[in-house]
Amino acid sequence: MTELQILVCDDEFGMRVGIERSLRNFTCTLREIESDVSFKITSVASGEAALAHINERGCDILILDQKLPGLQGLDVLSLINEMEERPLTIMATAYATIDVAISATKNGAYDFISKPFTPEELRNRITKASKNIILLRKAKELEAEKRQVRFKFISVLGHELKAPLAAVEGYLDLMKSKAAGDDISNYADMVDRSILRMTGMRKMILDLLDLTRLESGNKIRTFEELDMVEYATASLDSVLLDSRERKITVNLHAPEVIPFYADAVEMQIVLNNLVTNAVKYNRDEGVVDLYLSEIEGNGVKIICKDTGIGMSENDLQSLFKEFSRIKNEKTKNVMGSGLGLSILQKISDLYSGSIDVVSEVDVGTTFTISLYPQEID
Repeated sequence: MTELQILVCDDEFGMRVGIERSLRNFTCTLREIESDVSFKITSVASGEAALAHINERGCDILILDQKLPGLQGLDVLSLINEMEERPLTIMATAYATIDVAISATKNGAYDFISKPFTPEELRNRITKASKNIILLRKAKELEAEKRQVRFKFISVLGHELKAPLAAVEGYLDLMKSKAAGDDISNYADMVDRSILRMTGMRKMILDLLDLTRLESGNKIRTFEELDMVEYATASLDSVLLDSRERKITVNLHAPEVIPFYADAVEMQIVLNNLVTNAVKYNRDEGVVDLYLSEIEGNGVKIICKDTGIGMSENDLQSLFKEFSRIKNEKTKNVMGSGLGLSILQKISDLYSGSIDVVSEVDVGTTFTISLYPQEID
């Protein structure tokens, strides 16, 4: 329950009492934003008293009479408009003319109500003003949250790029100073390490582009009937060189054909992420088993099982967060952007899917993904 402060400024005692009675114990439910609002009412008899109250205690909604002793309502409104934190003002007057309404609006009034008004009319105005206030607050909260997320994103990105850039810069400095002599072959290892670092940075940039396209909705999605077995075979072929170098056995368990209506690029990303991680985080002479099967509702189930380093319960908690990577002695030389599984989760959501992960340290990890075809307008 949100409580808003209402200040009533009217020189007529009966009017102040009537407004207080109309709003006493009144609450409104703002269904659009799933919020209930209650009110605390305070009243004053002059514009000067209203300004003093707002300066000292503040208020959210001001019900302001135009005809007042001393400062008139429009004068008070002009002074309020100069404040950094100002209330939403509803002008109330028995001298309602179009000119007064226009002047009040130009001076920053949110709404206008003519005397005499019924309790129901007043409550409707208060409900409308309350919705505006709550929506503005939520918009500010979201903007602050977006700034914080953007700051965190840039900070993490800078941190992730700093290490490989520093490494490449260090190797280049060594080569420039000819630290290993004049024989260019002495620098082959430095060149290879620099290329590896640059490849990692390129992968991070490409992953970032995939992630931002998915989140922004700007990625053009082309749906067609695919053979998931064909795409799985292509993904396994892409890791063939790495798996052979480390004597990792890679197996595909699937029927001859599995039709699935989907975007080809998205399915390629899903399968490539699973297979690449299964090889990358595996032990030498390990095994990767990729299973594909059809499920009810024309869906597809993908299971990727490895005999790698595995993950602890703590690792699993942050597995699908951006830039989340397992960092320990066993992974310190493994390159990665920390974005692959986050992208995997977002694609799974696009297909009303689910991802389950079972893992045990030094035993291996099994990913199970279920995806369902989507109806396209």
